Amino acid sequence: MRRKDRQITDETAIRTILDKAQVLHLAMIDGDRPYVVPLHYGYSLIDGRLTLYLHSAKEGRKLDVLQKNGRVAFVLETDVSSISGGEIPCKYGAAYASVMGEGKAVFLTDPAKKAAGLQILMKIQTGHEFTITEAMTESVAVLRVDVETYSAKSRPLTH
Repeated sequence: MRRKDRQITDETAIRTILDKAQVLHLAMIDGDRPYVVPLHYGYSLIDGRLTLYLHSAKEGRKLDVLQKNGRVAFVLETDVSSISGGEIPCKYGAAYASVMGEGKAVFLTDPAKKAAGLQILMKIQTGHEFTITEAMTESVAVLRVDVETYSAKSRPLTH
């Protein structure tokens, strides 16, 4: 990371970003071309180990791509705001907090694991606990991203 002064390593601060961001941009490789989609997500972060949970329709380009190559990268951001540079264009910037990383997407097939992933996703996205039935799990694809490496950064808005 080039800007070590913006690096976040505190797990509580990283959780705050993960809790607020709501949309994750998932990058995949479709043959020899990049492919990125925005998704809602859930996560678990235990002892520095980050796991993401995603859901999807049961068919489509995203799933086709991931079945061929499960290697993914992701980025999510929150607290984005412009920083004025006044009359100097090169002084403009942005405030933000972000988490980005790489990992391997795994299709969950066991109904209990799919339900657990969906429960995590719904809790993060809505703040509510839901009971997910096996019938509910049958209507969607659920992916777990085993994150291998990630980093977090922040540039707060200062006045």
